[in-house]
Amino acid sequence: MSGTPSEDSYALAVRVVETVAAPDLDYKPPRPKSYQPRIALVGAGGISFAHLDAYRKAGYEVPVICSRTLSKAVARREEFFPQAEATDDFSTLLSRDDIDILDITTHPKERETMIGQALDAGKHVLSQKPFVLDLDTGKRLADLAEANGLKLAVNQNGRWAPHFSYMREAVREGLIGEVMSCHVGVHWNHGWIKGTPFEEIDDLVFYDFAIHWFDFLASIIGDRASSVFATRASAAGQEARPPLLAQSLVAFGGGQASLIFDGAAPHGPQDRTYIAGTKGSLFSIGPNLGQQTVEITTEAGVATPALEGTWFNDGFHGAMGELICAIEENREPLNGARGNLVSLAMAFAAIASAHSGVAVAPGSVTSLAAAQRAGSH
Repeated sequence: MSGTPSEDSYALAVRVVETVAAPDLDYKPPRPKSYQPRIALVGAGGISFAHLDAYRKAGYEVPVICSRTLSKAVARREEFFPQAEATDDFSTLLSRDDIDILDITTHPKERETMIGQALDAGKHVLSQKPFVLDLDTGKRLADLAEANGLKLAVNQNGRWAPHFSYMREAVREGLIGEVMSCHVGVHWNHGWIKGTPFEEIDDLVFYDFAIHWFDFLASIIGDRASSVFATRASAAGQEARPPLLAQSLVAFGGGQASLIFDGAAPHGPQDRTYIAGTKGSLFSIGPNLGQQTVEITTEAGVATPALEGTWFNDGFHGAMGELICAIEENREPLNGARGNLVSLAMAFAAIASAHSGVAVAPGSVTSLAAAQRAGSH
């Protein structure tokens, strides 16, 4: 009988596909042709080691390390750039005409003023993520950079994790057609935050951690997201204060996405990403964020690229390298501040939805504070 369902109809059989050569894509951290800026790192806290290690390996020049706690600046200098100057004087740093880029790694609340001061002083800026606490501030800073003829980028280092970068470039090259779905599952133990300042961030998973995945989603679908529905919960047995379980459903024109974060899984960590397009699919899986195997499947067959590098610290090299290349080529960085507001809008919508229990349109909630107040009235 014509039209009778078969095993294939119910996804009970797998079509055998040929193994083909992987497309050669430009996924590695970008490097400038000749521009060699002098970079000052501002903020010598926990994550600064990844910045400095990446810059040292890339051969970038870091003549100044600045921290309000001078001893921390000294320690980072001795570890990574012994010839650098260690200082706690941010104001004097701004007046130096031999510094081209400020890499500002401090926390968002204090970073906002510092970014503005740096742009007014004629410095290009790489801001640590999450970029800002509200979208209006982010737009104002992006406008200020543009008005001053400067580049402002965000250290969304996940964009240059080898697996994310390869998948993004495959989408940009049109290899899988138009994206119709993106599904992420991250299962790991984030309980290390207990007793650290991170424990005071109520929406830690969505704002501080999942911003990488909202940013990745934005990198492949742009501003197409129309609504976000999210939940959060504390896991059985977790000791850290903020909820470590979070999930988000994102609707966009012609597609859907899901982001699932199990932040209290004590054993058997896993990270996977699946993207389906009208002409193919991309799949990545591994035991953690640094070890990933990628497959791209199209009508021609399935390919497994041999990727080089790891998220730490190629991602940090990539974020800074892209900013340097954008300055050299006088264009907007791929990780530019204005574009990052799309990622933040989705994150704020997810937080608002988790607090209110209803779907939220990205951009309708413009700040972290407003998102956390959602549903309180």
